[in-house]
Formats: sequence, structure tokens, C-alpha cells
Amino acid sequence: MKIAIVGAGVIGVTTAYELALDGHTVTVFEQRSATAEEASFATGGLLAPAVLDPWSAPGTARTPAVLGRHATLHLGRSISLAELSWLRRWRRAARASARTGAPLPPLVALERLARYSHARLQHLTESLDLVFERSTGTLLLLRTPQDAQGLAPVLKALRDAGTAVRELDADAARTIEPGLSPSLPLSGALHLPEGMAGNCRQFALLLRQAAQQRGTQFEFGTRIARLTSAPAGVQLEGESTPRPFDAVVLCAGVQSAALLQPLGPRLPLVALYGSSISAPLREELHAPLAAVVDVQTQTTMARLGQRVRVSGGAELGRSTPQAHPQTLGTLYRVLGECFPGGISHASGLQMWRGARPMLPDGPPMVGQSAVPGLWLNLGHGASGWALACGSARALADQIAGKTPDIDLEGLGAQRF
Repeated sequence: MKIAIVGAGVIGVTTAYELALDGHTVTVFEQRSATAEEASFATGGLLAPAVLDPWSAPGTARTPAVLGRHATLHLGRSISLAELSWLRRWRRAARASARTGAPLPPLVALERLARYSHARLQHLTESLDLVFERSTGTLLLLRTPQDAQGLAPVLKALRDAGTAVRELDADAARTIEPGLSPSLPLSGALHLPEGMAGNCRQFALLLRQAAQQRGTQFEFGTRIARLTSAPAGVQLEGESTPRPFDAVVLCAGVQSAALLQPLGPRLPLVALYGSSISAPLREELHAPLAAVVDVQTQTTMARLGQRVRVSGGAELGRSTPQAHPQTLGTLYRVLGECFPGGISHASGLQMWRGARPMLPDGPPMVGQSAVPGLWLNLGHGASGWALACGSARALADQIAGKTPDIDLEGLGAQRF
């Protein structure tokens, strides 16, 4: 088949590779000048377990506070009615998960996809000999006994799936991460030895090369004016007629909703912005060895080669490119409290703010849309890096008319 992919983030690139692997003729259209320039550029890096990434789904973090000095979600002045509606639905799902103390179906679907994706990532890494910055092991810091309460549904989903979760006291946590500040108050920690963090953009660039070796064409600097159906196709800005394809796969992140709207489907997809700071190591013994999640502030700290990346924050309805000052303040504060002296502030700092394309129930949409010839692989939120490989393989199987190796219940477009 002749297939077009819209978007060259990590979702678009993994989809392109899997389709090319199956023998399709693939063209990827990307408005930026390179791969993984937007939401995939400087993600927090947490790969597994994906549901531990704050904001990955309702129930993976405490119901967000939007007011006060300790707010974890910041609302912009330009927030729309659609974004407010999304927030109500998201908070409702988070409260439902907190009431039951058990994982709701969307969280189970997310964990199932994440495990499948992790296995596919490992297969691709080994078979293609991909070398990118990564680390093994994830430590969740519990500053107070209450910090673990909101994690109950997530931990149950992980344990039900067979994931090893070790409960530690503060001393044992510092044995695993000796760089943790001795003055940091800790009631305990949770350790997941199978956890993993990695550099998303490095992986995307390497896999793009592998896709190109299989004949995939990448057209950068191209904007999609509209999608077409009967026949399926894409019309680029500056071109008078659409380019026809046998199928079109939409992987365009937050732009996906606007591209879909003229064809009928309306998705409750919003941009929930997060931020990260990447800094060079100053002293290895004072820096994290792998991935560390501060449950109280919903902040992730990950070791990526000779750098440390701290990420977090959630901003809804903000149109400015800069991160919220309170978000940046929290990232610097948490890193200083947990790993003082671990990074250099003098030079080499990289600040980033990116959009997480999120649906209100958490899991992405992976499958055929209601429009003939149009397929969806979008809405991965904070877990795009962790879900990319599995989503791409499952979608490629569907396009080929095969039954995917994973149950896709709860991931279809028909749920909205």
C-alpha cells in the first residue's frame, strides 16, 4: 500500500518504520525541519512503567490542585470552553479512581499497551543495534505516608500485571540512589527494578534512519492544509490538488484535532504543556543514577548519559512559549532538595516546554477512524515515548488486516 503519515515525532517515526517493515511505500509529512522537534524533543524520559509518569492518565497522580502556591496544574488566561470541559472529565475520572482504590479500565488498557510497547522497544533496540542514552531502575520517593495513597490504583495495576514493586525505607532508598540528599525527609520509597528511562529524541533519530533504509520518504517543512477522503489523501499548503494515498495515518499530536474536524470527527484532545530542564553533570556521586520520581510534586528526575533531566508541570490554556515561572521554580527546587550539587548551573542548561496531546481518559487512540482510509495514532499524552513502539506495531497489524498481538480494547476512536 501507498501510505502517508502526518507527523514525524516519535509516534510518526515508529509508525513509519513498522509500516515500511511490512513492505508498504511510506511518506512522512512534517511541518518542522527535523524529526522529534516538538512533543518528542526533551521529554522526561521515563519509559517503564509508563503509568508512573505523572499525568499519563487519571489516577496516576493525585487529583490536581489548580489554585494556591502548591498548585500542580496551572490554567492560562486564554483557556477555552473545550479545555475546561476536558479538565472536568479528567478530574472526574481521577476522583473515580481515588474512590475505588482500584485501576479503572482506561488505566488497565494503558498499562497493557505500555508493557507491549516496552517489549517491542527492546526488540527494535537489539535487532537494529540502536545505541541511545538510557538507564535502568525507577525509584519513587515518598516524602510522607500520604504520598503512597494516591498511587494505590497504579500499584495494583502494576502488580496485577506482574511488575516487581519493592517497598523500601529511607535508608534502603539511599542505597539505591546514594546521591539523594541526607537531609531530604523521606518516609520511604518504592523501587521498580525493571523501570527504564531513555533519550526519546535520540531513539527517534536512529529509527528514522532505519525507516529511510527501508525506503521511507520524509518531507520536512511541509504543512498539511487538509485531509481528504474518498480517496484518502493529503493536500499540502501551496499545492492546488491533494496527493492521493491508499491510507493516511494521523500522528500529528495536538494539531490532529483541527485536521480531523472538517471531516466530521471531533476529538476531546487538548495540549497539556509540560517542561523540562536538562543540565550537565557536575558531580556524579551527587546525581541520580537512573530515574527518580518525586510523588509529592509529580516531578521526574532522570539520568541521561552525562546529563540530568528534571521534568514536570502541567499547564492548560497557555499560548506563550515560555514555561510557567512556578513550574520552573518547582523543577529547580525539587532537584536541589533531592540531588544538591549534582548538576552544573554555569553552562549547558537546556530549558524546554512541550505539548502533551491528551485525551480525558488517558489512553491514546490507535486504529481506524470513522473516515474511510484514515487511521489514528494519537493522544498519547505524557507517555508518548513509552507507548510509541507498541502503538505503531499494533496499528501496522490492523492496516495489514492482521489481529494485533495485544488486546486493543479501550484504545479505539469509537469510545468518544
